[in-house]
Amino acid sequence: MGHSDAALQVPPTLFLTDADVAALADWRAAIDALRTAYSAPIAPAMVPPRSMARGDGLWLRGMTAVSPSGKHMGCKLIAASIKGKRASYLVSLFDLATMGLAALIDGNRITGIRTAATAAVAVDAAAPRRALKVAVIGSGFEAHGLLTALAAVRTIASVKVFSPTLASREKFAASFAEQGMQVEAAASAQQALAGSDVVLCAARSRDESPVLLGEWLEPGMTVASIGSTLPEQREVDTGVIARAALVVTDMPEEVAHDTGDMLAATRAGVDFSKKLVDLPALVSGQARRDPEAIVVYKSVGSALQDVITAEMLLARARAQGLGSEMACSIQPIVK
Repeated sequence: MGHSDAALQVPPTLFLTDADVAALADWRAAIDALRTAYSAPIAPAMVPPRSMARGDGLWLRGMTAVSPSGKHMGCKLIAASIKGKRASYLVSLFDLATMGLAALIDGNRITGIRTAATAAVAVDAAAPRRALKVAVIGSGFEAHGLLTALAAVRTIASVKVFSPTLASREKFAASFAEQGMQVEAAASAQQALAGSDVVLCAARSRDESPVLLGEWLEPGMTVASIGSTLPEQREVDTGVIARAALVVTDMPEEVAHDTGDMLAATRAGVDFSKKLVDLPALVSGQARRDPEAIVVYKSVGSALQDVITAEMLLARARAQGLGSEMACSIQPIVK
């Protein structure tokens, strides 16, 4: 058995509520932190596969990672009830120097922040170095985040959005007009894509048929696809994977073997093994593209992204004096 050691006393754990996260969130800070993380060597053992416990209409997913910053390791837990249509998110950070619990953070907003910010890192690395013409497929929360994050790091020349419901895409366009960005509501996905440099795809159909087809893509396009993360889900068709010169991923094994889009490509005989690369290869410049080549970024999400985003929020909370110190903390023990 271990015992408590006075030399290892650590500061109280900081708790950040959803309101704290909303106040602390900053797209540029998140993107910069994630770009730095993906520029460093990341051993597979630092970001193991996610695990999931299932019950009757409910599940608990655990995602763990060690940050390449050398400051923290952490875990995101997602508890979900399918029947109740409810979910809770919790991110914990442990200080690598002391093993003390540095923070507990309401993770409700973190998934959206890290997903969009990481996609912005990928698109920024892959897309042409000019003001970008952007097509958005989808008009929900994720699509809004993708465009907002990309606009934080790149100049946007034009935006066209498509989703099946006219009112939804017009509402999407109006929300950005309030921020001073002109967005055109397109009548079809093909119309939205025409002439674009970047395609931000964050949508799935009700019957899980693909919403983005390879035949619509033009040479030199960069595609970010975040909406298909499970075997039963579809967002892009096999033509998108077949036409891509590079398929960039945040979790190569999970993308290749656990997502509906890639499973469908495998069944269709599309060999993507030689063009599948991880995000660090793109960010570091090891994976290079021809200007006319199509690049697809496929994301399932990663605990590394959660931990890096949580680190950013914790640093900003300490700097701004936000968050609540817990009355008691979990102290490390010496074994």
